[in-house]
Amino acid sequence: MGAANSNPDDAVNGIVLKSTPVGEYDRRVVLLTAERGKISCFARGARRQNSHLMGPSTEMTFGRFVIRSGKSSNVMADAEIVNYFGGLRSDMDACFYGMYFLEVMDYITRENNDEAMLLKLLYVCLRALEKPSVPRTLVRAVFELKCVVIEGEFREPDDRTRQKLLPDTVYAMLFIASAPPEKLFSFTLSDEVLSELVRFSRKAASDYFRHSFKSAELLDVL
Repeated sequence: MGAANSNPDDAVNGIVLKSTPVGEYDRRVVLLTAERGKISCFARGARRQNSHLMGPSTEMTFGRFVIRSGKSSNVMADAEIVNYFGGLRSDMDACFYGMYFLEVMDYITRENNDEAMLLKLLYVCLRALEKPSVPRTLVRAVFELKCVVIEGEFREPDDRTRQKLLPDTVYAMLFIASAPPEKLFSFTLSDEVLSELVRFSRKAASDYFRHSFKSAELLDVL
């Protein structure tokens, strides 16, 4: 693929959040990018068997995309895959978690916003889902709580709340709130602490998102 040889002003780094068939051969793609926030574009001919855009226009693909502005819409002119997250695509349980993360990002991000930190969080969490040593309930808890933090809606637990939680749970929450995305999975938790963290993160996310996610409903019945 030739993204590296294209005009660098047209290139963005991002992850495909949504990919919808359009017409006979095209796809409408929603990207979360470091440079332009969330953007939508059309991948012309991406559903043709020999199209060089078939792989890059697939959900959960991370790469470098060349986006050109058309008369009425953006067009994906070229792309280079950096990470396809193949481990998630071959594991249905992990894939459901990944799709939930994508759906959340599609809901909370905006065009032309600085969403670089959320993109980094998404990438790190998708990577963590591929690691058997990291509990997926932990990945989801970290993802939800860090989303709330990045969006500026995190409130440290008050004294009354702290009294109801184990000290290690409070420490884990404060660590997640302050740590850069690449350091978020550098710790382990006991089952009891993880259970408390999951409950706290789930409530914090529910209070902030105030939205019902279809993929979350699937996760809840796994």
